[in-house]
Amino acid sequence: MDKTTLADFVFTAAEETFATMLGLQVTRCELPAEDPEAITASERVVALIGLAGPYNGTGMISCCPELACKLSSQMLMSEYVAVNSEVLDAMSEISNIVFGNVKTMLEERVGLMGLSIPTVVFGRNFYTRSVGEQWITVLLKVDEHEIDLRMCLSQNQSSTKQSVVRQPVTVSV
Repeated sequence: MDKTTLADFVFTAAEETFATMLGLQVTRCELPAEDPEAITASERVVALIGLAGPYNGTGMISCCPELACKLSSQMLMSEYVAVNSEVLDAMSEISNIVFGNVKTMLEERVGLMGLSIPTVVFGRNFYTRSVGEQWITVLLKVDEHEIDLRMCLSQNQSSTKQSVVRQPVTVSV
């Protein structure tokens, strides 16, 4: 899968989700020069979701707690000022919607894919890594905050092998 196309899918899915579900506009930002995988000392809310099919991989949304609370407040029509279970659940659902839309776009090109149940992490001084292909990163701005969307996909090796055609066996008794 072409990384530019994948990044465009992620941006389109995020832009549509934020406008439709959250009533928010996003702006695509240039990526910073520093290592995007560097460990950060600041607190982050990170939602991870897996994809499987002809391509396997992971989608990730990462933002500061303030933005997670704002997004959750918009989605749940309630006011959140601190990260709690409702905020984590809302971030899980946002990742499900965004990467579910990416999955739909991918399926038009590669065939049926599955989406896992999201996992959400909240804390500081942690590092995420996925073995395999490099992450594509799409950095967005929502008001004064940035939100980092990443995706890592690699072709499923079993989907590249020739299928064995099996003939039905008839047994008479």
